[in-house]
Order: sequence, then C-alpha cells, then structure tokens
Amino acid sequence: MKNIIIEPKEKIAVLRLARSVTNAINPDMVTECTEALEQIQRQFQGMVLTGGTKFLSIGLDLPALLPFKRAEMIAFWQRFDRMLLKFYALPLPTACVVSGHATAGGTILAISCDFRYTALGKRLMGLNEIKIGLPVPYLADLILRQIVGDRVATEMMYTGEFVDPEQAAAIGLVDEIFSETDVEAKAIEKVTGIAAYRSEAFAIIKKSRVEEVQRRFELYAEPRMDQFIDCWFQPDVQKLLHRAADNF
Repeated sequence: MKNIIIEPKEKIAVLRLARSVTNAINPDMVTECTEALEQIQRQFQGMVLTGGTKFLSIGLDLPALLPFKRAEMIAFWQRFDRMLLKFYALPLPTACVVSGHATAGGTILAISCDFRYTALGKRLMGLNEIKIGLPVPYLADLILRQIVGDRVATEMMYTGEFVDPEQAAAIGLVDEIFSETDVEAKAIEKVTGIAAYRSEAFAIIKKSRVEEVQRRFELYAEPRMDQFIDCWFQPDVQKLLHRAADNF
C-alpha cells in the first residue's frame, strides 16, 4: 500500500497514514484504508489510527478532486462515506492519535474512532467546511453530535473555527493530552486494555453505541450526499475550493 502502513503491535494494529506530509485524502487512500480495515478486523483485536507530526490529515485532497465531474465525485463520496462508516462501526476498540493538525477530513477521521488522544503543542482540529461553502458531511455531523453534544457541535459547525488541544479537551473532542513522545504509546495502552476483555461482549456494546447513527445515516445518506454534491459544484463554492487548493 502506497498511502498507509499497518504496524502490528502484538494484538493491536497501528494504521498509519503515510501519504506525504499532509496526508490529504484521495481516492487511493480511501481504497487502501477500506481494505486495511477489513484486514485489521480479521487479524487484530484493536486499532490505533495516526499520521505524522505535522498533519494527521489536512482533509480532502482538493487538487485531486476538483477536476472530477459530478458522476466521479458521487462515486468518490460514496466510497468515502463507506470507509468512514467502517472506521466508526469497526467491532474492535479504536483510538486516534492526533500528533499533527487534523483539519476538516482529518477531524472526521479522528471522530470516527472510539477515543482521541492529542499531543501537546499547536495541533489544530475542527470542521471548517462552512468557510468554503460546504455543509459538514452528514455522517460526520451525526458522529460529532454524539461525541460532544448538540450545543458544542452546532458551535463548531456553524463557525468553522479550529481549536487547539486544550480547547479540544475542554469540549470533549479529545479525551486526553500527552507529550508528543508518549501519546501513541498511551493510545496503544488504552486500546490494548480494552481488547483484553471478551471480544463478543465488546462488539455488542459497540454495536449499541453506533447503531442509531448508522440507522439515521442509512436512512438519509443519499439525499444528504446529493445536497453536498450540489453545494460542491456551485460556481462560487468552486472558486473558494480552488483558492483553498492553492494551500496544498
């Protein structure tokens, strides 16, 4: 795999995003992550997702996606949603290590895990989609509200502002903050401890946690995707997206 690495840590898999410095999410990364999650479910008892020390992920690879026509973008978005759902509903304990910035799609990847641990320092998280004329993707909206509550999620999505580790911890977006040298080991330790329990019992508990979000997503996924794609191809939004792509 070119964009990710699976590192076994005894019974735990560390899934490391390794696509350049920014780990921008392109179609190949979505395919590789989907395949990796299937492998991890078969071979391991838990997973830790992480990236680099500059970026967990900057989000969607805008330079790669902007040339897509509508049909291509729909196909990509359906695959992205299914990948995210696999992360979220994986019947294993999971944690995300945020050692670098996790913006937009990076935050979406982080909240798809059971726990989030961040490193001290300037590591920004948030969903800034509204600033470029897009709604927050429907599945991410549902997951975020489950994690931080409706009031905090509303503030995050309405303003599109980023938060630092201390702010993220205060609103419940991340669970704990550690030093850069310790954070990954702490996440592995947490997942390993939970994975020691009976896997069947854990899977049932997790299913109870995720099933309402899954149900609502399956019910409304198609119309919400159509609305997202409609916004994506609005001329004024395309201008903002192209401007944002210049930062990649």
